[in-house]
Amino acid sequence: MLNRRQFIRSAAATGAAFHMAYSSELKPNRLRCGILGLDHAHGLDVLKVLQESPDYELVGVCEPDDTVAARFASLPAAQGVTWLTKDELLRDKSVSMIAVESGVPRLLALAREAVDAGKHVHMDKPAGASLPEFDALLNAARERSLLFQMGYMFRYNPGFDFIRRAVKEGWLGRIHSISASICTDLDSTKRERIAQFPGGLMFELGCHLIDMTVLLLGPPSKVTPFIRHDSSNNDALADNTLAVLEFPHTIVTVESSAMEPQAFATRRFKIVGENGSIVLNPIEPPSARLALRDGAGGFEKGSHTVAFDDLERHVLDFADLAACIRGERTFAYDKDRDLLVQKTVLQAGGMPAAM
Repeated sequence: MLNRRQFIRSAAATGAAFHMAYSSELKPNRLRCGILGLDHAHGLDVLKVLQESPDYELVGVCEPDDTVAARFASLPAAQGVTWLTKDELLRDKSVSMIAVESGVPRLLALAREAVDAGKHVHMDKPAGASLPEFDALLNAARERSLLFQMGYMFRYNPGFDFIRRAVKEGWLGRIHSISASICTDLDSTKRERIAQFPGGLMFELGCHLIDMTVLLLGPPSKVTPFIRHDSSNNDALADNTLAVLEFPHTIVTVESSAMEPQAFATRRFKIVGENGSIVLNPIEPPSARLALRDGAGGFEKGSHTVAFDDLERHVLDFADLAACIRGERTFAYDKDRDLLVQKTVLQAGGMPAAM
């Protein structure tokens, strides 16, 4: 396991703006891939990205749950999809990568089947409710020299690239505060799906911002969750959540609720140091305000508005994974990093995080 200093140095090195090298031109050595499970909140988005990707040839989709498969097969987004059985997908030796896009309760088991079949894996987030099971899954992938990519799309968000560069190069000085918010407005069906996990919205959505916080600062020294149900809905969803993460010189707050109208516009990540701050708001499409006491990173002192490319979710994730599978890049996110993120996510959701 990396210590905190090694972790931060390693994480900062992954912040190079991969999107600068992205090309939409069709690759001559496209990788054959498949999708296993489809009822994740990101499932249809991933389907579209892989169908249109210049890096992949989508062989087909397997949804092992017949009820779920019937529901998705009738959707316009799934028309023209080749539906496969699990055996057909896993035993196809020409398939090198499988995207696991099932609902969260099935993620770990299906991803383990893909790894055991010798496939590189993209698995959506969060990484299930069992840290030991996730650890065993990552170990299995490592033992087989397979790449395992978590579906944290903000790792490839150019706004967060900018923040990671600023932290790596010391523009902001010593960091003392991060405040982050990622809220939504859920209908009853989506509330019911998430309510099965006691961490509620912190587990489902807050995980994105916890991931970025841990990549920037390393392991927290203390995590304090505030997991509440405060809406008028008569259900079990923890719909008003906040976590406080403490680091040696930094305090971090992450909030996530299920009842904020037009919430995308107010999602934000604010990081403050002794020489300046960056406020990323909105997160998608990314836009940032940089404020500096003294000039840094080619920016003069004062306030600056920084614009970024508006790129479709998941495009860069899968492009990076393809480049790493082909040996063109070194994969940046190893087992230690993903395991630490998941441990922190569970702690922030008030869920068991023991190994």
